[in-house]
Amino acid sequence: MDALRPFAPAVIVSVIFAALARWVRGVTLGGAIAGAGICCLLYAGAGLGAFLVLVSVFALTWLSTRFGYRRKEKLGTAERSDGRTALQVLANLAVAAGCAGLSVVTARKEMFLLAVSAALSEAAADTVSSEVGQARSAHARLIVTWEIVPAGTDGGVSWAGTLAGIIAAALVSLVSVMTGLMPLKWMGVSIAAAVAGMIADSFLGALLEQREVLNNDAVNFLGTLIAASVAALIV
Repeated sequence: MDALRPFAPAVIVSVIFAALARWVRGVTLGGAIAGAGICCLLYAGAGLGAFLVLVSVFALTWLSTRFGYRRKEKLGTAERSDGRTALQVLANLAVAAGCAGLSVVTARKEMFLLAVSAALSEAAADTVSSEVGQARSAHARLIVTWEIVPAGTDGGVSWAGTLAGIIAAALVSLVSVMTGLMPLKWMGVSIAAAVAGMIADSFLGALLEQREVLNNDAVNFLGTLIAASVAALIV
């Protein structure tokens, strides 16, 4: 029992957070369970700061999903009304949780905490850019050819959505600094890595998701993995 005592705060906070996320219909029941596990790993591995960064990601994605919801319903691109599934939660947050765990068992703790920030920033940037882009315009540009495509097309980008994604990445990275997850000197690295992951996500969507080589969850997972890898390589 004494060995488990240090994990008690992480478990309690994670259960409460998951319950609240389910209550506001941000996630399905399965998503809440997966989210509780991810939250527990982040808190236990990287501390309270990582949890607060996760809260900022959830807040930004929840708000952006509901921004212009009726318009997105008409376009047929609106998120499920009962929230994100377990697979969606894992696709967006598993890399950050893994990096948090690695920060405990390796000598490169600061590098992996930076990777946590970059991965979470990318997760927010990707969702916010997509949701805002669909809410603001009925059309987008396919990132590989720049041709006009319907909003919500895999690999489609817009200026409004891209700007919103960059702002989301900056906000989450700022929270990472404010909560002590990473030092201020690495904030620019976290933002740049997140934006790189967001852009890579669009290319993967256009080149592989459209051809059904990968599904959206796999693309989202790779986007966060690229962001974390870019951040780690820079430092």
